[in-house]
Amino acid sequence: MIRTRFAPSPTGYLHIGGVRTALYSWLFAKKNGGEFTLRIEDTDLERSTEESVNAILEGMSWLGLDYDHGPIYQTHRFERYKEVINDLMERGLAYYCYATPEELDEMREQQKAAGLKPRYDGRYRDFDGEPPAGIDPVIRFKNPIEGDVVIDDLVKGKVIVNNRELDDLIIARSDGTPTYNLTVVIDDWDMGMTHIIRGDDHLNNTPRQINLYEAMGAPVPKFAHIPMVLGEDGSRLSKRHGAVSVLQYKEQGFLPEALLNYLVRLGWSHGDQEVFTMDEMVQLFNLDAVNGSPSTFDTVKLTWINEQHLKMANADHLATHLAPFVTQLGCDLSQGPQLNRVADLLRDRAKTLVEMAQGATYFYNDFSEFDADAAKKHLRPVAEEPLQLLLTKLEGISDWQAEVIHQAINVTAEELEVGMGKVGMPLRVAITGGGQSPAIDQTAELIGKKRCLTRIGMALQFIAERKANQQ
Repeated sequence: MIRTRFAPSPTGYLHIGGVRTALYSWLFAKKNGGEFTLRIEDTDLERSTEESVNAILEGMSWLGLDYDHGPIYQTHRFERYKEVINDLMERGLAYYCYATPEELDEMREQQKAAGLKPRYDGRYRDFDGEPPAGIDPVIRFKNPIEGDVVIDDLVKGKVIVNNRELDDLIIARSDGTPTYNLTVVIDDWDMGMTHIIRGDDHLNNTPRQINLYEAMGAPVPKFAHIPMVLGEDGSRLSKRHGAVSVLQYKEQGFLPEALLNYLVRLGWSHGDQEVFTMDEMVQLFNLDAVNGSPSTFDTVKLTWINEQHLKMANADHLATHLAPFVTQLGCDLSQGPQLNRVADLLRDRAKTLVEMAQGATYFYNDFSEFDADAAKKHLRPVAEEPLQLLLTKLEGISDWQAEVIHQAINVTAEELEVGMGKVGMPLRVAITGGGQSPAIDQTAELIGKKRCLTRIGMALQFIAERKANQQ
């Protein structure tokens, strides 16, 4: 069975690059009927925080990237790591290194001065003398000296690294805590991972980890190193390029499936198709189509993708994600139409849920004044007669439906021998407070008869006061 994992470190928030890695791993498992695991790599006790763990879990939940196993915490597995370290020590595949930080600094400076690549020189690799007093040693892995490590990478192709390029990496710190390269290998072995899909910034770790797998007698999984996500200036994506945490995109009003749709296309393609449902992503995704070159994050493109998903989303789903934004604007959703109907009406007029929420307020909240520009243009004395006649017709409607309201607007325009705009625009400003809204008949239906009549009355009062001030 195919098994993949996403293994973030809780030393910061769940960022865009990490989400794309999680998505590719999730899609590959789903596509192949496999299992996806979430593992929290929290062995860096100084930098790992509960806040970051919660942000990771909340981000994965919002995105809908469900996992079959997890979250599994590395800090709960220290006994297992000790067991493997002891085994490596007993078999002569690891050793205590007593080099002090000062010694290592001096060694690197000498290597640099000689034009050599700075690396640990193995000075304690075969040490059998008396350990220096007062030093808590680290434990290093005895990396093979001869031969090559061959990585048949599913994205990068064949990568060959000579073992002489690799030094003896530290697998346990001086306080006994295990290091990343050791724990990740043990975890992936114990959890039966078949495919490791991760950022290509980990490619340098892979030959060392393959040597560890082989030293432990563990099967070596297949690797796929995906290229980085860059900012628009070509540098690695960071907070100076905008949002860093995936939850910031939630706050900015992006649908989770739109963000995932955008991210899947950052390095992967299926012909010229740009917009994908989640089902289509699962069905079509494959690692063969992942590009080996870095991709550039483009907020304008993400916003366009979000627009498409707002237009095609199920209305109930849209309402679920829209509700918190409307509530934040002080709206009581029980004091107006069903939000799914409002979302359905507004979906073609918004780029984000934030914009959609701003357009939804007049369905739930009454207002005390009109937009100044819209009122100046459309609530003029000439609008008094159309609004008054329309008010009379609307008062007589018992079946408050868009079609009936539309007919009333039509008849009013015909009777007064004016264009539809001479009736529709004053009505729009009257019942919404501004000059922009979806189709006015559908808007009026959702606002409701009582509210519409009250607001038209308010508009007529505004016009009367305007006339009085002009005299």
